[in-house]
Amino acid sequence: MTRLEPHLFVIFGATGDLTRRKLFPAIYRMMSDDAVHAEVIGVATSEWDDEQFRAAAREALTDAGIPDARAWCEEHVFYHRVGRDEDYGALAERIRAVESRHDLPGNRAFYLALPPSVFPVAIGRLIDAGLDDGPGWTRLVVEKPFGHDLASARELNEAIHTGFDESQVFRIDHYLGKDTVQNLLVFRFTNPLFEGAWNRDRIDRVEITVAESVDVGTRGAYYEASGVVRDMIQNHLTQVLSLIAMEAPTSMHADAVRAEKIKVLESLRRLDPDRVVFGQYGPGVVDGHEVPGYRDLDRVDPASQIATYVAIETYIDNWRWHGVPFYLRTGKAMAERVTEVAVTFKEPPICFFHGEADECPSHADVLYLRLQPDEGFRLDIEVKEPGASNIRTVPLRFRYAEEFGSVPEAYATLLRDVVRGDQTHFVRSDWAEASWRHYEPILDPGVRPERYDAGSWGPDAARRLLDGGRTWSTGA
Repeated sequence: MTRLEPHLFVIFGATGDLTRRKLFPAIYRMMSDDAVHAEVIGVATSEWDDEQFRAAAREALTDAGIPDARAWCEEHVFYHRVGRDEDYGALAERIRAVESRHDLPGNRAFYLALPPSVFPVAIGRLIDAGLDDGPGWTRLVVEKPFGHDLASARELNEAIHTGFDESQVFRIDHYLGKDTVQNLLVFRFTNPLFEGAWNRDRIDRVEITVAESVDVGTRGAYYEASGVVRDMIQNHLTQVLSLIAMEAPTSMHADAVRAEKIKVLESLRRLDPDRVVFGQYGPGVVDGHEVPGYRDLDRVDPASQIATYVAIETYIDNWRWHGVPFYLRTGKAMAERVTEVAVTFKEPPICFFHGEADECPSHADVLYLRLQPDEGFRLDIEVKEPGASNIRTVPLRFRYAEEFGSVPEAYATLLRDVVRGDQTHFVRSDWAEASWRHYEPILDPGVRPERYDAGSWGPDAARRLLDGGRTWSTGA
């Protein structure tokens, strides 16, 4: 694997929760595991100095199970306060000083761990300070969400492209950094047994479920402004859909992979509002704990019509998938935490083995691709029970933990890709816009979400979304 080049990592919004929980541990592990020469400058509006920021970094690393990082923080971590336009000129000078003192070649990664509303301002100030280009490579990492709707996504892309070429831009969706998500391409395109059956002739339906057992909690204000489609469907679930449905790329180069992903979105049939179910959780019990209803949370309208659950039926109108329904489902305060793709194959055309009352005891084979937790896959097949005439469904299983141990953290994987300049697992501008365009009709649906109990699998209407006697393969 290519050795990582020396570089400077500049984090905007460095005093926030994302930096503490994800970025500090990921950067530390990258520098430690890969023996890469790198320095970190945190940028924020807080009136901190280097020592205060280093103390925050040490605390974050200790919380992440890295207790002996004092020397690393003292040597590699710096802080710069901004608040006025002229502070960005001073930041440029600070960057050059750190690079000179630590013999760095001018490779820079700017990470925007900021609220989306200030992305354009921060990008504009970077450009004005001449930081969109440097002596080495310059890369801009933009944290999701990439806009609030199609219009804002276009505005963000225009702001970015004012100073940064698309080849410099890394729109980060942590789902794409999960090894289990990245393995979807390996699973499909290195196993002809499955790829040969990956089409409308063999597959009855595909379900993508991201069920969260946690409730909205203290994020009421955010959720009131976003809702479930913006929070989960437009990005995470649609990324998985792209990987499941895309054609084989001409190579594993980033441009080739991302070109096939955008074709999936361009082939999506316009959503039918009658085939979309919205829900909002009420009080209930999750993992043995009582959970208040969404409307009972702080900073939530007591009469809120914001959906915390959605189930969608959609179709991909291309040669491979024509007529195969794809079901996307996600929700808060559900019965179980699970992210899973269930691929249900078509049943045999004739039943040769009959049970009592002449019913057919066999079922369709189902392939479960478990992305989290208990990562792995399971293929349910039919076998004859020994010593009897009964047919039973039995699983063939693979678990990552049994074969490889722990799975690497997504942010560590993606930050390494940023330094390598590998955009394969990052979102391209046209993909972001195409996804917003597809879901725009249901972003603010104006329909009353159906109530479901916290700790359940969602509203009853979602069960009726599957036609022809079908039932959800994951959960209820």
